[in-house]
Amino acid sequence: MRGVNKPFTPTLQKPLQAEHRFPSVSALAIDLRRTAGFTVSDRQGRIVGKVECPMYGTAPDVPDALSVRSGLFSRRRRLVPADTIDQIDGTSGVIGLRVDREAIRSFL
Repeated sequence: MRGVNKPFTPTLQKPLQAEHRFPSVSALAIDLRRTAGFTVSDRQGRIVGKVECPMYGTAPDVPDALSVRSGLFSRRRRLVPADTIDQIDGTSGVIGLRVDREAIRSFL
């Protein structure tokens, strides 16, 4: 029965960084220009809406916030500042926030 649970790749004799543990930290800046159509969810996983477009404020080429529409025929939009975004998953198209839905300001 030797070799039944054999891994596909050979294992290293010594781990490369056994004594060092680093948390995963992303050094990349969040690019809000390519998030149109993404679904936004709050801290508890509740759907806030879909990103309509990025909004620019302090710099003309760097967006500061997102305009999020809550429904298909809804006129109200929510202003989601960039500092409230926790993570962006590009493969599934979901933006996770670190605040609740009630903390996000709405505008016309």
